Amino acid sequence: MMGDYLEIDGSIGGGQILRSALSLSMVSGRPFRIHNIRSGRSRPGLLRQHLTAVLAAAEVCGAEVAGAQLGSQTLDFQPGEIQAGDYRFNIGSAGSATLVLQTLFPALLDGPAASRVRIFGGTHNPAAPPADFIERSWLPLLRRMGAQVDFRLLRHGFAPAGGGEIECEVVPARDAAASRSTRRSTGAACPSPDRQSARPYRRA
Repeated sequence: MMGDYLEIDGSIGGGQILRSALSLSMVSGRPFRIHNIRSGRSRPGLLRQHLTAVLAAAEVCGAEVAGAQLGSQTLDFQPGEIQAGDYRFNIGSAGSATLVLQTLFPALLDGPAASRVRIFGGTHNPAAPPADFIERSWLPLLRRMGAQVDFRLLRHGFAPAGGGEIECEVVPARDAAASRSTRRSTGAACPSPDRQSARPYRRA
């Protein structure tokens, strides 16, 4: 065990509590146990999008997981070392592919080498950031903070069918910093991100 389990009450909110816990656990190395996952929702527990986020996070960091099944309201997550790779994750529904990507992104930035992630599912959902928001607003802001990432919307996916596909390539922060240092020393210009406004949304 890499540390004491952090106990989380999932009844205080929705799936974002779980996704944030996964992200922070992967980069900090601290395991957590969450109870009452989405207990206040009309369909409580893990849905396909949440389960995919859990399984994807476990694969990226070699975690030991208990309770990773549809409908589960309790989950134990003990992370291992973050691993670079060429990952593919299929939600199997119109569940949000972008929310799964956002769950993994901090760990990929902290990985040992560049990674590529392809996620199949919904790309434009009423309760999640659409792929256009990721491409035009979220990632440009992260690039301004130093992230080096390429994002592609390969196929649109709408509810209820899903069938969308996104792909993202992420260079770890330390490698991106070295690349920026090289560009500065050679006088090469760094591209300026597009500046787009984002409308608020409510996450699933």
